[in-house]
Amino acid sequence: MLQGTGSSVGKSTLVAGLARAFTRRGLKVLPFKPQNMSNNAAVTASGGEIGRAQALQARACGVPPHVDMNPVLLKPQGETGAQLVVQGRKQETVAARSYQDRKTLLMPAVLDSFYRLAAQADLVLVEGAGSASEVNLRPRDIANMGFAQAVQAPVVLVGDIDRGGVIASLVGTQVVLAPEDAATIKGFIVNRMRGDISLFEDGMAFVAQRTGWAPLGLVPHLPAIRHLPAEDAADLLELVRSGKKTAQPVPLLAGDAPVALPAKLRVVVPLLPLIANFDDLDPLRTEPGVELIAVQCGEPLPECDLIILPGSKNTLSDLSVLQEQGWAAALAAHRAQGGHILGICGGYQMLGQSLADPHGIEGPPATMAGLGLLAVETVLSPDKYLVEKTGIVAGTQACVSGYEMHIGRTTGSDCAQPLLELGGQPEGAVASDARIYGTYLHGVFGNRAARMALLERVGGQAFAPDGFWYQAGQAAQLPDHHDALVELALDTLADHLEQFADLDAILALACVPNERVSA
Repeated sequence: MLQGTGSSVGKSTLVAGLARAFTRRGLKVLPFKPQNMSNNAAVTASGGEIGRAQALQARACGVPPHVDMNPVLLKPQGETGAQLVVQGRKQETVAARSYQDRKTLLMPAVLDSFYRLAAQADLVLVEGAGSASEVNLRPRDIANMGFAQAVQAPVVLVGDIDRGGVIASLVGTQVVLAPEDAATIKGFIVNRMRGDISLFEDGMAFVAQRTGWAPLGLVPHLPAIRHLPAEDAADLLELVRSGKKTAQPVPLLAGDAPVALPAKLRVVVPLLPLIANFDDLDPLRTEPGVELIAVQCGEPLPECDLIILPGSKNTLSDLSVLQEQGWAAALAAHRAQGGHILGICGGYQMLGQSLADPHGIEGPPATMAGLGLLAVETVLSPDKYLVEKTGIVAGTQACVSGYEMHIGRTTGSDCAQPLLELGGQPEGAVASDARIYGTYLHGVFGNRAARMALLERVGGQAFAPDGFWYQAGQAAQLPDHHDALVELALDTLADHLEQFADLDAILALACVPNERVSA
């Protein structure tokens, strides 16, 4: 079991890399995270949902995602509450304090899922949540030491040297833990080392000597992981900004002769507080003809060609924030000046004339005026729609694939001009001026032909199959589907861990879990 000294130390990525490495050694590996808190989710073949990180880890294992891999998923809907998903199914919205009391009631479901996976696998790689040192949460814990003790899982503690204070965070974790919990930790990994790794050899030795834990890896920062899905919006912002610094030169397409480059498309994404399933944007970060700009609350929307409103866990709440930030007026001005806007899922719902929540799903029952940019209306309903879909971009032969994950139904006259055709049925909406679009399909940019067909609507001929930016992507060897870059990144990560972590020692820690005791 990998636990962390804090959130965002790289546990999810390390588990994915270990999963790919051990799978390549011929083991049947399955991932497991007892409890995850994330609005970036994935749909399983059974119509359930799990954290996107666990879906990535399943991919690393070469198996389809399953609801047992993440039996408890919390999807934040505000500062103090979250939607509770248990074994893939939405249960209810819970307040943060009441959830603490409920956690012990969820442990049986967590253990049921774990033991089902364990019965099918040679190795189950377990990921903890947040920090192992949150001793205030220990009495009802199901995500870290509470789970580790329940199944007697050996723990490897992960610290992030890039954020500073890694020695104190590792040693301090041992200090604050109860002795019986500290005893479960058998080794540690220091992640995201930059520069000369030999400079921290004495640091590794100090932590090992002070704690008695085995040093299992000093893992350098790996740029290739930028192609892996981010788990939260802070990671997305960092990926977008670091992508600008590491952008590759655009290949020249006319021998060595200078080429006048067409303008890149400037694509702006407002980072609303409850942004969800934002890995939809990942393929755009790879395109040489696209400049992706993430905008935080408090910042104005810059001039651009296309604004994308991504998914939201609470559409009404994020719509209110969008209006409070002055972004609604900016969107209207953007359209008036000839700009384009695409809404995905919750963003699609915001673009309409109205958004009604008669059942009080996202808060007290209410109806809000939408942005009024699409002639559609949305009514939220208690049932959640979770399904994988394939089809084409309407009016083209460009294939799309992805999934829908939403509550509510959207109707209106602009639906008569769909953006996509999925399973032979029209989906989404396009405004009469052909500048405003909406769709429920997550993953709409994954297939490159579809991505370029959609960008051609905004950027014109340069994004057509014989256009400069389409051909620039071909010259850069962008694959037909973004998933190929994810696969390559997983292999590169596994190679990296083979070099910089002691995989044999990590594997030697694995043991048979405690036999399940019936309640």
